[in-house]
Amino acid sequence: MLAFTVRRHKLIAVTKQLPKLRRGWALVRVRLAGICNTDVEILRGYHAFRGTPGHEFVGEVAELRGVSPREKSKWLGRRVVGEINVACSTYGFRPQCAFCRRGLKTHCSRRTVLGIIAHDGALAEYLALPLENLHAVPDSVGDEQAVFVEPLAAACEILDQVDVGQFGEAAVLGDGKLAQLIARVLHTKVRRVVMYGKHGKKLSLARRAGIEAKSVRGDASDLKRIKEMFPLLVEATGSPSGFTLAQKMTQPRGTLVLKSTFHGAAPVETWPIVVKELNVVGSRCGPFAKALALLRSGKIDPRPLITRTFPLADAQKAIRFAQQPGVMKALLRP
Repeated sequence: MLAFTVRRHKLIAVTKQLPKLRRGWALVRVRLAGICNTDVEILRGYHAFRGTPGHEFVGEVAELRGVSPREKSKWLGRRVVGEINVACSTYGFRPQCAFCRRGLKTHCSRRTVLGIIAHDGALAEYLALPLENLHAVPDSVGDEQAVFVEPLAAACEILDQVDVGQFGEAAVLGDGKLAQLIARVLHTKVRRVVMYGKHGKKLSLARRAGIEAKSVRGDASDLKRIKEMFPLLVEATGSPSGFTLAQKMTQPRGTLVLKSTFHGAAPVETWPIVVKELNVVGSRCGPFAKALALLRSGKIDPRPLITRTFPLADAQKAIRFAQQPGVMKALLRP
């Protein structure tokens, strides 16, 4: 199969064997894969990953190993999306780690993560995941919607972590792909949602989805210019400087949710957290079922966020394109 791997901060095309399946695992033929900021950070050294990146995908089950005839009949040929964390319990490790025993499989101390940690990902024609990680895609949800399930689930994680219904308003700092999905998810529960970003076209996308959008400069001057504060604020700029502005914009005893992941250190002053008594929440992967339900209901349609779709063979070109100013989601189609 055709796949792409990370070598010396570059994406390299390779021909490799199909993934070998463990018992209870599925071989998935990738139909669409999304390029995420995490993939870009991996090229910069994030997690020192050296395999095939890519964790956003929709595919169809091509093969199964070690499952009952009933399960095989149910899943073979089905369109699926997949949770990206593979826990030690799935690998058959004994004893299970303390996090798996507590039901926190996304924090398994021996987990692999699709396209991020020790597990080849979706920038390939095929990938392998445990059957328990897969979710069937409803017929009413197209591939161009389903490919957003993983990041949309990450946005939905905020709903599980924070009682957002108690807030009359919320802000999202950042206007990129994840920030756009977060704002749309919050907008299903919160009366007023404001997005702050520095790209006019991206802010226009938010406005078309019914979200208030305001412009920032993305530099230190924002600390003096922006006076508005919010009881709930989500930081999703993907930049080290976003955290400082986010602290300023969160009301005393407010909740600040951190969504950015990037390679490298961020200069941080923690005194505003103490003085303002902020509740700071780290937030990562989320519930696929909620994301699929939002897509099925039509409450969220992420398709306007797609800028361009490339053939898989042009993955190097696509990942360069994804880093250009104004680009939202770039997709790859094997």
